[in-house]
Amino acid sequence: MRYISTRGQAPALNFEDVLLAGLASDGGLYVPENLPRFTQEEIASWAGLPYHELAFRVMRPFVTGSIPDADFKKILEETYGVFAHSAVAPLRQLNGNEWVLELFHGPTLAFKDFALQLLGRLLDYVLEKRGERVVIMGATSGDTGSAAIEGCRRCENVDIFILHPHNRVSEVQRRQMTTILGENIHNIAVEGNFDDCQEMVKDSFADQGFLKGTRLVAVNSINWARIMAQIVYYFHASLQLGGPARSVAFSVPTGNFGDIFAGYLARNMGLPISQLIVATNRNDILHRFMSGNQYAKETLHPTLSPSMDIMVSSNFERLLFDMHGRNGATIAELMASFKKGGGFSVEQDRWSETRKLFDSLAVDDAATCETIAEVYKECGELLDPHTAIGVKAARECRRSLSVPMVILGTAHPVKFPEAVEKANIGQAPALPPHLADLFEREERCTVLANDLKAVQGFVTAHGNRGKPL
Repeated sequence: MRYISTRGQAPALNFEDVLLAGLASDGGLYVPENLPRFTQEEIASWAGLPYHELAFRVMRPFVTGSIPDADFKKILEETYGVFAHSAVAPLRQLNGNEWVLELFHGPTLAFKDFALQLLGRLLDYVLEKRGERVVIMGATSGDTGSAAIEGCRRCENVDIFILHPHNRVSEVQRRQMTTILGENIHNIAVEGNFDDCQEMVKDSFADQGFLKGTRLVAVNSINWARIMAQIVYYFHASLQLGGPARSVAFSVPTGNFGDIFAGYLARNMGLPISQLIVATNRNDILHRFMSGNQYAKETLHPTLSPSMDIMVSSNFERLLFDMHGRNGATIAELMASFKKGGGFSVEQDRWSETRKLFDSLAVDDAATCETIAEVYKECGELLDPHTAIGVKAARECRRSLSVPMVILGTAHPVKFPEAVEKANIGQAPALPPHLADLFEREERCTVLANDLKAVQGFVTAHGNRGKPL
């Protein structure tokens, strides 16, 4: 399997090199040169498999030539063996044909665990084989950071630096990052928003001279390995609901477009998916594109669903690449225009073709809380605000009541107590046993100015397990 850049100027790489590269050298994102496709009979034969075995069958084509089957199977069994639910990603029914896919049974209670528990193990495997040491630099709007730290905390050849917007993540999210102490773990609170953090990471990847020869590795959803891992649970959900003999629709809470892009790939790999709904909050750049063919930055607003407080959706570039016939030069022009502060629209026929699969909805905080209360009253299920947005979007945008609707349950409600409290349901979520003492644990975090040089200076001063790079 070879991977190419969405901007067309970077060399094609194998899986191992893409894992370590993250962002392509031309600023683009890596995607498979050719996507594997499964027959309906093949997909049907996977019904009833344990999650890690299904994951092996779905992901094996992406790592062929880089990781032997036996090693990959072992990595996957270890990855999903740490999840608290034996089904790994259980489905919970809300009503007759509406389901929540619970993706929060991993160590940090968020869907990011599916990819980042795997990414940490893949990095350890590849770096040990190569005898290399790397620096991980990532930006988080809340959940990626804790999942990345948890996934990589035991990696012997990794120093990890996670940037989050100061005072703009929930307390549970922050503490899940800052209470994991280790010589190779560094939390940086940037006095800015998530987009500022993400821009610093992208700029650092574009010019890695400050690292003095050490390689920088991405854990954000720009890293192909994360997208690859997320494809699996679309197959998993479909097989539980009669797929591939019947089609399924998905509503996906998303700000960075990575999670829903995985669903788009699952469909292109042969899984019958009739509809993908982009469910987002007040920061509605994706909704404005899907509903009106306008992709342009606006002011970023803090919300009760902070993991979607994003105005630059990195993975959207991967969809644009396919929309434009995989023309890297066109994508480079579009993204250069966008970075200069402009927005763009795409040709009407390309947009119309995309809308055959995608719908979208932007949901404000008031409607989010109303949906949390509504679902709790209907069936006693307590939703986090991101999942609630997914439910609201599913109910507003659903095309067919006869097609099963699966809402991706992206986080445990305990991570976002403010939204649950404002829903006024008289029920407060409790931390699971392994996090029961979270609020008593020691924290370690450094607050830095919204300044690229300050952040890069911190990385060089504290890399290599506390020794300057």
